[in-house]
Amino acid sequence: MPKVKSPRKGSLAFKPRKRASRIYPVIRSWPVLKDIKPLGFAGYKAGMTHVMAVDKRANSPTTGQLLQLPVTIIDCPPLFVLGIRAYSHDYNGLKPSKDLFFKTFQKDLFRKIKVPKNYDFETKLKEFDAVGATDVKLIVNTLPRKSGLGKKKPEIFEIAIGGFDVKAKMEYAKQMLGKEISIKETFKNGDWVDVVSVTTGKGFQGTIKRHGVKMLDHKEGKNRRGIGSMGQKRPGKLRWTVPLPGQLGFHTRTELNKRIILVGDKNNVVNPAGGFVKYGVVPNDYLAVQGSVAGPRKRLIRLRLSVRPPSLSRPLPELKSIALESKQG
Repeated sequence: MPKVKSPRKGSLAFKPRKRASRIYPVIRSWPVLKDIKPLGFAGYKAGMTHVMAVDKRANSPTTGQLLQLPVTIIDCPPLFVLGIRAYSHDYNGLKPSKDLFFKTFQKDLFRKIKVPKNYDFETKLKEFDAVGATDVKLIVNTLPRKSGLGKKKPEIFEIAIGGFDVKAKMEYAKQMLGKEISIKETFKNGDWVDVVSVTTGKGFQGTIKRHGVKMLDHKEGKNRRGIGSMGQKRPGKLRWTVPLPGQLGFHTRTELNKRIILVGDKNNVVNPAGGFVKYGVVPNDYLAVQGSVAGPRKRLIRLRLSVRPPSLSRPLPELKSIALESKQG
């Protein structure tokens, strides 16, 4: 009888632990919603603080009590709709077929891409309309000058549009071309979001720090911060399960179902005395997400509406106050 072979089963989790391809992530999966609106946004991580809120859950042991909740403040300046990308569907899935950009380009874009000098918008629009698209996405760029970051070079990425009618999505995309999208057009208080970001990089690390293996005894060999065995003698190959040194951090990670506590535009509500450490003052629009967010300060954080929101409805805690004490030290 021949040996029956099949693909391996189960998930490899976070393996291989390699560096992210770029400093801000790509979102390849989006939720399916009937509302025609942007399904995601992006902002710069400013720092953390805490809020005092009343627990409104009915069956919670702390119902009606005042809770202290950690929150992450994300600086969310508006996004500029730079262009539209049409997709066609083939046997390999969605494939980009045609791009349409706005007739004028912002000055800061030359820091990121090579901006065309003579762009015939009317001709490109006719060519774009002639393409039979099965899906449409927005091409947006950040406006870091409107943030508290003190940065000039923008980031460019795609955002999906909700809805089932491709023609309606196309009309919406054309209306938004050359305009700015604010955070309030996408998210509201109490929404569940998925946070996609690149974690803090720690460089090349050994097995003790990277995998948490046990340190060897002082009589077990010439090294203590290594592993006891690299595997069996035959077959003479190294298995992928063996903990080895390598890259730690700077990985693209997605956290599902983070709760938005507050969406606002009044900077005096969240800015602590002296501003956020290593960031400064959040000038305008911001987002307060319950819990921590991966990545260091100043890194671009991408958010999307949850692809798998909780099945049971959970009331939003009643916000009472936000800590504004200085975070210096």
